[in-house]
Amino acid sequence: MALLWHLARPRALIPGFLRPGLVSPSHRAYSHAAVGPLVYDLHEPSKPRTDKQTEPILFLHGLFGSKKNNRGISKALARDLGRFVYALDLRNHGESPHDKRHDYEAMADDVANFIHEHGLKESSIIGHSMGAKTAMTLALRSPELVANIVSVDNAPADKVLGRGFAEYVRGMKRIQDANVTRQAEADKILEEYEEVSLPIRQFLLGNLYRPKGEQTQKFRVPLDILARSLDNLGDFPYKNPKEVRFEKPALFVRGTKSTYVPDELLPLIGEFFPRFRLVDVDAGHWLISEQPEVFRQAVVEFLQPAE
Repeated sequence: MALLWHLARPRALIPGFLRPGLVSPSHRAYSHAAVGPLVYDLHEPSKPRTDKQTEPILFLHGLFGSKKNNRGISKALARDLGRFVYALDLRNHGESPHDKRHDYEAMADDVANFIHEHGLKESSIIGHSMGAKTAMTLALRSPELVANIVSVDNAPADKVLGRGFAEYVRGMKRIQDANVTRQAEADKILEEYEEVSLPIRQFLLGNLYRPKGEQTQKFRVPLDILARSLDNLGDFPYKNPKEVRFEKPALFVRGTKSTYVPDELLPLIGEFFPRFRLVDVDAGHWLISEQPEVFRQAVVEFLQPAE
């Protein structure tokens, strides 16, 4: 049973469910599914506490997102923690390479390769939604690469994605087929698939760009690949916490208005991540943009070095 404190300040960090120590393997072979180098933005602190190879933070976005979504919070964490923050474009997103395979093991391979290529050590991995499951997968399969994780509104469990994601893809395909030249045209089409939330439409349309020499706008994300991958993105590759655990610190931040991390999943989180803490935020699934200051405080408290 989880004990939650409902406070006006960022809700109290809650110790995880401790289990007898079952140590995660120190190394797991990769499936060699990684794509080429991931594109990233590096946010440098004005007063670095360490060099950028040691104790960096890697920020992983969610489905249809990119490195630019986390620009503000990345700069704030670099400032507050004195650490270098790498905001990544995951495969098939932003400016990173495209590949027909899109699942959590492949994305974890990409991030592991990024860590090796840049010589990073003791990395903190922050991930939202799809990025959260990628962070969890990497932590469970290769704990030697990860110092700790922050999972934002997702859990290590299979969950069918809401119908809305498939509708978003349908709307985005219609936009692409319509050869739009202005974002207002694209928004009018997308409104048929997401009429309630303008912020969600703006988020999705952030993937539009105008290829050099062309008049019409296209989506950077490969819509056919992502459409075929929606079932994969609902799954989680590890099913049995008796076989693998991440014994280092983990912070799970969930939106109280979201359904992604219900109370009944907390024991499972504790089995996979026995040193986990929980923070509840009065927000929905997009809690970083809804409550950026509450999120910042929770992450800084978790990652702040012990005095």
